[in-house]
Amino acid sequence: MTFKAVFSLVKQLYISEKLRLIKWVLPEIERELVVVRPTLRKSVWGLCADLGIAPSAAEIDEVRGEEGAKFPRQDF
Repeated sequence: MTFKAVFSLVKQLYISEKLRLIKWVLPEIERELVVVRPTLRKSVWGLCADLGIAPSAAEIDEVRGEEGAKFPRQDF
């Protein structure tokens, strides 16, 4: 059953039934939120810590020059 179909059915309920539905569903949602705890995320610096020292600006410029010499290609 899709969300749209469920929502369509809920809209047909009386307000008292909607409140009863919320009282029934809310504890279920709260239980699921407690079980699914977000994991701590590392920062970008932490994710890259094991990669070692970054290339210098001169090294980056050198590689860009080498790769840039190959473009634009006329053979395709």
